[in-house]
Amino acid sequence: MVQGAGAARADEISPAERMTEDLAYRRLPPVLRAVFVALTLGALVIVLNQQFNLRLFNVTLVENRYLFVLAGATLPLVFLAYPWNGKPNDRLPVADILLSLVAIGCIGWFAWQSERILGEGWEFAPPTTAKILGAILWVLILEALRRSGGTAIFIIVTLVSLYPVFADVMPGPVRGIGQTLEDTLAYHIVSSESAFGIPMKAFGEIVIGFIVFGVALNHTGGGRFFNDVAFALVGRVRGGAAQVGVISSALQGSISGSVISNVISSGVVTIPAMKRTGFRADYAGGVEAVASTGAVLMPPVMGSTAFVMASFLGIPYGEIALAAAVPALLFYFGLAVQIDAYSAKQGLRGLKRDELPRLWATLKEGWLYILVFVVLIFLMVKEQREATAPFFATALLLVINQILPKHRLGWASLLELVMATGRALAELVAILAGVGFIIGAFSVTGLAGTLANDLIFLAGDNALILLLMGAVTSFFFGMGMTVTACYIFLAIVLAPPLVKAGLEPLAVHLFIMYWGMISFITPPVALATFAASSIARTSPFKIGFQAVKLGAIIYIVPFFFALNPALILKGEPLDVISVIATAALGVFLIAASIQGWLVGAGRLHGGILRTAARIMLATAGFALATPGGSDLIPVSNMTLASTGVALLLAAFLLLRLANRATLSPATK
Repeated sequence: MVQGAGAARADEISPAERMTEDLAYRRLPPVLRAVFVALTLGALVIVLNQQFNLRLFNVTLVENRYLFVLAGATLPLVFLAYPWNGKPNDRLPVADILLSLVAIGCIGWFAWQSERILGEGWEFAPPTTAKILGAILWVLILEALRRSGGTAIFIIVTLVSLYPVFADVMPGPVRGIGQTLEDTLAYHIVSSESAFGIPMKAFGEIVIGFIVFGVALNHTGGGRFFNDVAFALVGRVRGGAAQVGVISSALQGSISGSVISNVISSGVVTIPAMKRTGFRADYAGGVEAVASTGAVLMPPVMGSTAFVMASFLGIPYGEIALAAAVPALLFYFGLAVQIDAYSAKQGLRGLKRDELPRLWATLKEGWLYILVFVVLIFLMVKEQREATAPFFATALLLVINQILPKHRLGWASLLELVMATGRALAELVAILAGVGFIIGAFSVTGLAGTLANDLIFLAGDNALILLLMGAVTSFFFGMGMTVTACYIFLAIVLAPPLVKAGLEPLAVHLFIMYWGMISFITPPVALATFAASSIARTSPFKIGFQAVKLGAIIYIVPFFFALNPALILKGEPLDVISVIATAALGVFLIAASIQGWLVGAGRLHGGILRTAARIMLATAGFALATPGGSDLIPVSNMTLASTGVALLLAAFLLLRLANRATLSPATK
């Protein structure tokens, strides 16, 4: 099935073997393709010049001019690449060409005036021309956002961006300083707190490099390599086809950072393999949906949200990636335990040896991917060069790839690589610039600060209630917004009161990010399950039901690390080790009780004794995993751990009695 796949030439990789793109894009005619490539390469040159201080043409751009120029090279790509109705077609209306030209013209004018914007305080007193062009550019950014992010986020951002116009007539808790319409639209463009604020800064400083790295990794065969490694590692174990989906999706998250493309790209291999080895279609789809959702939370390369988070918190991305490692591993550990329990309960086996690639041969063939990741992690963690690390890693990958004859990309493949990079940049710049309007609306009205105090008042200074409010809010916003958009909105509205309530800032921001992801696997929206259903050929709602069970850990782990930052490696070493150990045991017991099978004990269903033991094991798991010793949970960690162990022993005693009761009729 997959043996020898790693030995094929990269320029022979079919589109089906690459990670798919989320949005339907049009194929451009040769002239416009050349324009598209020129704008993409121009954007990359601008970024390289800024990040490495190359001073090409003796030019170093001030920050706002740099962001304007970068947007001028990437925002027009949205109108060239993505049809207005979201349906795949190769027809390019004249209107889309005009929109691209108008976007270049408007942004170019603001780039030209960037020093005056700063020196003359245009965000508070814009001239008439800035008001007119600002309004036009506001419309263009929203239209680009609609094409790349969808109608729901377009409506939300549009309404919130106009909030300053009505802020002074809103009811008490959401009343703010009112602005005129023309001043509001100009502020969104010229202020460093709106469209060209924190999200765009993160895009221009860090995110672009990782987008380029992911696209290059995809087009040189990285996705296929990760699949082969996963099959070689765990393909033969009990339920191996499903465990392959877990590992493959976690690895492929480094390429995409997109849940949907991860489901499709990994699922086309893993879901049929799961079904062929005895997994039900809905269960197979659920495994892939959950594993792909968690991939965006998995270091070393997480989704773009993590880079925006680094900008919000003002800390290195490497610190965020390190902190996110333990929660992500706990999530995947819980998923793997559930798969193993289900496989044992159903008597499912792994794949046959002759169907699998050899591990050593796969690693030998894909050594360049391993080397590239080692270099990337070294530069990020050891050298603290988050902004430039992905460019070095990409350069190394492409140089080695072109030297080796088995992997060399032809001109057509290189051109497609540049085109794919341009589409990825265009999609994200539209979303980040558009979501920046939310920040601008709250900033210019002063709502961000007052809303934090109002939320604390409503929660009665109780951080746990605030966390529950945040979880529900994140979930609902995640239904209609991208993860990044949802995170940015809640980082402004919800994070400040949670931090004021005494919670660790990084834990708060990771909490918001996690709960923004949950809507991908939770009905009724559950976009990941809809993507998986097209491959599994079963109802997305059946997959959604399985996904909620399989992804149960993702619902509770954020509360654990928010209440005890030791799970994100904040604290004394011994505390960190003990909290991680008890959390891992707790997750193991919770996962086993969900599926009704425990290693060493067998089934946990059928009869009162086994059902009681199952409830005890779940309770023991929560007692072990729940952090104590805080104002929110005044019980000490030792007491919780002791309670958990006692319940665990009682559960084993009940299971032993149940087994004796089962055997006794036979012995009689």
